[in-house]
This record gives sequence, C-alpha cells and structure tokens, in this order.
Amino acid sequence: MAARKSSKKPNVSVEELLSYYRDMLLIRRFEEKAGQLYGMGLIGGFCHLYIGQEAVVVGLEAAAAEGDKRVTSYRDHGHMIACGMDAAGVMAELTGREGGYSKGKGGSMHMFSKEKHFYGGHGIVGAQVPIGAGLALADKYLENGRVTFTYFGDGAANQGQIYETFNMAALWQLPIIFVIENNQYAMGTSQKRSTSTPEIYTRGAAFGIPGEAVDGMDVLAVKAAGEKAVAHSRAGDGPYILEIKTYRYRGHSMSDPAKYRTREEVQKMREERDPIEQIREVLLTGKHATDAELKAIDKEVKDSINAAAEFAKESPEPAEYELWTDIYADA
Repeated sequence: MAARKSSKKPNVSVEELLSYYRDMLLIRRFEEKAGQLYGMGLIGGFCHLYIGQEAVVVGLEAAAAEGDKRVTSYRDHGHMIACGMDAAGVMAELTGREGGYSKGKGGSMHMFSKEKHFYGGHGIVGAQVPIGAGLALADKYLENGRVTFTYFGDGAANQGQIYETFNMAALWQLPIIFVIENNQYAMGTSQKRSTSTPEIYTRGAAFGIPGEAVDGMDVLAVKAAGEKAVAHSRAGDGPYILEIKTYRYRGHSMSDPAKYRTREEVQKMREERDPIEQIREVLLTGKHATDAELKAIDKEVKDSINAAAEFAKESPEPAEYELWTDIYADA
C-alpha cells in the first residue's frame, strides 16, 4: 500500500507524521510522570525534564540510521526514548531499581544502552562533547559509515573543551554532528546575558565547520536539517553544527522554581509554538487523522507510561554486591 503524503512536507508520509506525534507525546507523558514520581520521593538526586524540547530528538532520530550513535548531557530522558530505549527500563533507572538500564546505579544522569548506541547522559557540563568526538573517531577508523550526534546546550557552548573538540573534529574530518539544544537559558541565565554571539553555530566558522540555525519547535524543520547534516558527515566531509532553537517549559531541574522568566513568557510559547500541538494541527487540518484517533493515541501513550511507572515501583532495588560490578569493561 502506497504511503499517503502530508500537505506540509511532500516527502513526509502521514504515517511518519503520526509516528512523530506519538513519539513526542510519549516523551512528554514520560517526563510528566517522572515529575510526579520525583514529587513523591521515588526519584532521588537531580531530575532534568525535557518538556517542550521533544521535537529536537524526534526530528533528528528521524534522520538517523541504524548504528548511528548519540551522546548527550543530563537532560537525557527524551533522547533515550527517541532512540528506542524502553520507557519501563528508563523509568526503573530513574527510581534506582534493578530493572533499569544501568541496574539502578546510574539514575537520571548516567544511564547507557550499547544496544541502542546511546552513550549517556553526562553530568559534567560539556564533558560529553569530546566523548562524542572519540565515538566518531572510532567510526572513521572502522570506515563503517556511521555518524555521531553529540548534543549540548547553549550554556555548555561557552566551555573551552567544546572548541578543542571543534578543532580536532575539523582537523580529522570526523563524522560528527554537533547539536546545540539552545533552550534560551543556561540554568537560570539567558543566552543574551551569557553568550557574546547571537547565533552560536557561527562559532564553528573559525574551524571551517559549516552549520545552521534550526526552528527546534518544528519537528519537520529539525528532520530536514538533520538529513542535510547527516548527508554532509556521512559523505566524509567532516563535522556539521546544528543550533536548534527550542524552549523548555519547566525549570532547569525539579528544584528550580524558574523565577528568572515570567509565567507569561512560558505560556506564550505553549500556546503559540508547542511542537506537539503543531503536528496535531497539521494532522487535523489536513484531514489525515480525526480528533478521536489522536485522543486514542494519547490514551495508549498514557497507559504505556503508567505501566512503566508500575514496573519501576515493583522492580527491586539493586543488591549490595552490584556496587562491585560494571566497574571495568572488557576491551
């Protein structure tokens, strides 16, 4: 059966649009549930929610191929779910349970999946960027045609190790895509107050790295930019920078009351630029789905997230001997 085409993007089928809608909804419902569990004391330590930024990872995963890698910072739950990691395993890890991806020992900020080529969440600001270059260097050495998506934020973009990595990536023509998730605020400091250049991606010009700014609230725009970047890096032309301009609705972490911006600013973004609502509108106005069909997707997503939360609650805490496991990896 031939795929139906959407009216907004002639190369995107309605089936794909529905999958993007579902994936973004899955991330949002997951994060909302994680926020609830944190409030109940079931998630310890830090918890950084991805609500509002869903179009970034869903759009880029739509441009990725099997075997491509991804590495990011501590705001990482959305990246895990978008690359296909099971919500139950992620939730169990957040709650420190044995059924989690890192056996309950990594928590929100440090979990991995070799199967899905997800190389972390990293707690040190910007530290994942040189790690991403190392992953890309390995792929170049192996000549396997893979690329690495290396995510960091607008705040991390001011770290020195970012530019050391830019230099090496350009010098060695590494197959790496630097993804700047510019959500406008580095913890509580706006980009305007912390960054000397209004367009962060232009900093790659000093190293000969091409790049562009992307509307991060539009999943189709992100996908299109991702495909362009992937084609560049996969062809052997070296690194590419995507500055994806997005917005987080919640505070930096669950302990952040976010008093550095007005409630009206957040509400305006929710009402006018929400990435999930934009796709929902495309589906409804194009008569590609009915309101009832989209509500059914929402119910199915909510049910799966509730089941993930129950799995996490029922999974036991890791045994004490697990303190001595997974310290070293077999090379």
